[in-house]
Amino acid sequence: MSILKEFFSLENLLPASGAKGEIPSGREAYGNLLRIALPSLTEMVLMSLMGSIDTMMVGRIGTEAIASVGLVGQPRMLMLCMFFAMNIGITAVVARRKGEGRQTDANAALRTSLTIVLALSAVMTAVAMVFARPLMRLAGAKADTIDDAAMYFRIVTAVLPFNVLSMAMCAGQRGIGNTKITMYVNVTSNTINVILNYLLINGVGPFPRLGVKGAAIATAIGLCVGSALAFISLFRGRTGRGFLYISFTEGGFFNRDSARAVTKVGANAMIEQLALRFGFFMYARLVADLGTQAYASHTVCVQFLNLSFTFADGIGVASTSLVGQMLGRGRPDLSHIYGKIAQRIAIVGGLILASSIVLARYPLVKLFTSDPTVIRLSSNVMLIVALFQPLQMLSVITSGALRGAGDTKFVARMMLVCVAIIRPLLAFLAIRLINAYFTPVYSALSATDAVSTLSFWLSYEAPAWALLGAWAASLVDMTVRMVLSLKRFNSGVWHTIKV
Repeated sequence: MSILKEFFSLENLLPASGAKGEIPSGREAYGNLLRIALPSLTEMVLMSLMGSIDTMMVGRIGTEAIASVGLVGQPRMLMLCMFFAMNIGITAVVARRKGEGRQTDANAALRTSLTIVLALSAVMTAVAMVFARPLMRLAGAKADTIDDAAMYFRIVTAVLPFNVLSMAMCAGQRGIGNTKITMYVNVTSNTINVILNYLLINGVGPFPRLGVKGAAIATAIGLCVGSALAFISLFRGRTGRGFLYISFTEGGFFNRDSARAVTKVGANAMIEQLALRFGFFMYARLVADLGTQAYASHTVCVQFLNLSFTFADGIGVASTSLVGQMLGRGRPDLSHIYGKIAQRIAIVGGLILASSIVLARYPLVKLFTSDPTVIRLSSNVMLIVALFQPLQMLSVITSGALRGAGDTKFVARMMLVCVAIIRPLLAFLAIRLINAYFTPVYSALSATDAVSTLSFWLSYEAPAWALLGAWAASLVDMTVRMVLSLKRFNSGVWHTIKV
């Protein structure tokens, strides 16, 4: 009981400046955070699981199909980075206005953001549709994957405006802590995606067997349904049942002050997103050059990394919302406390996930593929994925708290250094060195008795070792990010940032 009491105690979580007023009890504070976090956590985990089921279904078609769909990931994320940045601005500004009690300004910020998002997405969709094949080649598509990758990319890009409008509306809801709505929207969207995957990939009943094309169509339909549900949730809010709402008669669809507030936060977030997408794109491009089997293994392992990311992101949403709201109320001490509570949850969750991955990695990987080479390589990369868990959980949650405070400039700089420079550079060096020295070493050992004792390790070819080296490089990146974000949070300099 004493350990549990100490865990819930908030006495050691106050910033150096001390309390600025009444402090809630530990149970109350944890309860406040979990009320926002649990729906968001449920949403993120279910979405990730459904995304993994999507990959499993595609994996039944073959290794090339997994690689084709995986190749679409980074170009699509690069295309969405501008909208991710806008969403960070929307969440931060709406959360701050909620804390300040400025409902009219919060809704003006949301309407303005939706107008900007719609205009940008229409232009981007037209450009991306024309350059689909060149983008897939740039991503590393080969002769056996280029056709399916380009086709998949075009279909999901066609519904980009619906996708980003839904994201923006959900970002606003998260800012006020209304994570139950976003859970409903995204879980429903992804459920429809999975059901249609089953029907269209395999050709069940009257539905045609479309393979990878069916997976793309299912994704597109799911995104459109999600957008419709998000709009309905805000349209109903105009009757007074919600803090956020959409009205066709109130205040117009563009407000200069709101645009300035959102872009002030979003501009730095844009640098962050560009750094993230550039770094991830270059990293994925390096891995794609290792061959189809290596990239398929990489894609499988990314599914589990994404799953753990969703745990962190779900809790991070609550941290972002509460940090922003408490700063809006003039209570940086409470903002600090809620950020620290989220970090504690991150440590516990990360260790549980790491243990689970180590113990169950083989059966988990077999859910995605029956290729023995991909299974064996993926299972070993999963050991690195396990090491990621507590580091990624802490980094994501702490960065979310800093974004909620409007400290997006620091987060952007951190991502620029770690993801855009450290990760691809170390991955390049690891792959280059392994490719340069593995073959001669392997040839030398093959001529000796060492083969009998090292047969397990020597059974890997150079691309497999290079993949392990690339993942080790990404682990270094994540470690540096965790250290820098925690140091920034503990400094408390974000307490006085104006949004």
